[in-house]
Amino acid sequence: MKKEKKVLQKKSSKSEHPKMDHSKMKHGSNPSMGHEGHNHAMMITDFKKRFYVVLILTIPIMLLSEMIQQFIGVNWQFTGSSYILFALSSIVFFYGGWPFLKGWVDEVKAKNPGMMFLIGFAITVAYAYSVAVVFGLAGMDFFWELATLILIMLLGHWIEMKSIAGASKELTLLVQLMPSDAHMVMSDKVHDVKTNTLKENDVILVKPGEKVAADGIVLDGESYLNESMLTGESKPVQKVKGDKVIAGAINGSGSIKVTVSHAAKDSYLSQVIKLVDDAQKSKSQTQLLADRAAKWLTIIALVFGVGTFLYWYLTGQTLAFAMERMVTVIVICCPHALGLAVPLVVAKSTALSAKNGLLIKNRTAFENSRKITTIVFDKTGTLTVGKFEVSKIVSLQKSMDENEIIRLASALELQSEHPIATGILQKVKELSIKIPKAEKFNAITGKGVEASVENKKVAVVSPGFLKENKITVSEGFKANDTETVVFLLVDDVLVGYIALSDEIRPESAEAIKTLKQNNIKSILLTGDNNKVAASVSKALGMDSYVAEVLPHQKLEKIKELQGKGEFVAMTGDGVNDAPALAIADVGIAVGSGSDIAAETAGIVLVNSNPKDVVNLILFGKATYRKMIQNLIWATGYNVVALPLAAGVLYNQGILLSPAAGAVLMTVSTVVVAINASLLKVKG
Repeated sequence: MKKEKKVLQKKSSKSEHPKMDHSKMKHGSNPSMGHEGHNHAMMITDFKKRFYVVLILTIPIMLLSEMIQQFIGVNWQFTGSSYILFALSSIVFFYGGWPFLKGWVDEVKAKNPGMMFLIGFAITVAYAYSVAVVFGLAGMDFFWELATLILIMLLGHWIEMKSIAGASKELTLLVQLMPSDAHMVMSDKVHDVKTNTLKENDVILVKPGEKVAADGIVLDGESYLNESMLTGESKPVQKVKGDKVIAGAINGSGSIKVTVSHAAKDSYLSQVIKLVDDAQKSKSQTQLLADRAAKWLTIIALVFGVGTFLYWYLTGQTLAFAMERMVTVIVICCPHALGLAVPLVVAKSTALSAKNGLLIKNRTAFENSRKITTIVFDKTGTLTVGKFEVSKIVSLQKSMDENEIIRLASALELQSEHPIATGILQKVKELSIKIPKAEKFNAITGKGVEASVENKKVAVVSPGFLKENKITVSEGFKANDTETVVFLLVDDVLVGYIALSDEIRPESAEAIKTLKQNNIKSILLTGDNNKVAASVSKALGMDSYVAEVLPHQKLEKIKELQGKGEFVAMTGDGVNDAPALAIADVGIAVGSGSDIAAETAGIVLVNSNPKDVVNLILFGKATYRKMIQNLIWATGYNVVALPLAAGVLYNQGILLSPAAGAVLMTVSTVVVAINASLLKVKG
């Protein structure tokens, strides 16, 4: 029965994707995240500045270009004009093209040619050829094409980086939830301190309308807290003395004093931020597929570009024409949109999920949620409210009254966090009964707890324990279908039982109905008795139920379903259900609240609301659709644009210039970015 607390530990493979290295936006209390976020903002500003400088220089370059002059029917050539054109174009090449030239060198050093390699190579070829023309090579320079190409590439990168910043803005908002200062209470005096200096057992004051500065327990006062940005729960949650509060939650109209549970770096919000950051960096199978495709596209660009040059040059076209075709092919073929297709959706979906109480620890598990055919639900706290209230206390021995039954039971339950224990302790509080001390405490996995109380061997056990030990209940036993019953044994003698009731969540029926509409089976798997399981399953219209199961039996049931070809998701609290969560195709830890544990689960749902499970699946499907849409667009664009760039329709008068190729590549990248930004969580 004892529910253990765990600390979130997440080791995630870092992304090596070159397209995302310069574009992840991170801010916040984490120094490294703040540093990278600052760098990202600086890079956006840098691209913007370079764009405007190149834009100003491109106007005279185009006016001095012989080709442009021929096109508009003028002759503005004068002595030295070609050298002025060379000087202006050199500034554009070295200043405007610097990010691409540097990226080219970096990718060569890393032996990982990609987008920067292609752009750097293309503009260098264009510049070198044009310089040679100025200093005597027969032909016509294309300085104006070089300038417009760099101009459009700078614009494309500027727009793209702003789009990526937008995709990760939800993470930024999460980071900004943590207030920088806190009101610490010391000897009844309030001192303002920095949030990151708070430590365990400090007491802080949270005034009306302020954000809670640290995770903790309400020491004094009462208020309603808005936790929507942290858990997705839209309604303000009432907090009274003894309740947990989460850092970043917004206080309502009451003042509360909070005893800090741990330092800011260990807070729920900090864990969420790290979890989101790690998940955004981690790669799923879809991401790896896109990475491989981008690598191949880079190789194709180089081979196809050189091949195009050789074809046109060897078939009698001018050197300038052949080089222009090569440059256009290489620019068109840049795997930029393909490289961003999945990472942009990952950044958006992971941060959006966190805002809605869906914490993704394993990207592949999240994407696989679209395949789920069967969901196995734990009952208590997921389909039901999880707040057990004692409905009856029955003594089966004349020598022991009801108060004594619950008094002895409470001694054991004091050491447990199970909802049943909470219900029993609440009843003891109401009856003002003093709880005795328990020694030699021992948890009987899935069956109950035992200890020594006042020199007596006392056990609180489930019906399954009685059945296994062939202990029969006397005629006096009565419990209705909705009651959960625990039995009290004293010195191995059955002396009484406590019945508790737990109401079904109002959202459960709607969640099961939505699953049915999506052709997903729902199965109830619980350690509770058969009558309760049957009652809940029938009331919700579930496909089937299995009752009185132990943790290892849950694992066997998951295996059995998988053996029948089902793609199974398991929902549980992440502790007793750990084996089942690990073996399931998708493990979903629910009801973790501020204890984001469940190392075995790929996904953590902050609330226990069954609607969140449905939202997770629907959002997983929507995310996967966006990824596929982006991949189709990014690859489809290349299939169409590449032949046009190579000049297959040259005889029909259709030819793409390098600048037009750059425009198409930029449009492709922007379409991918916009499509990713349209992703939404439907509640």
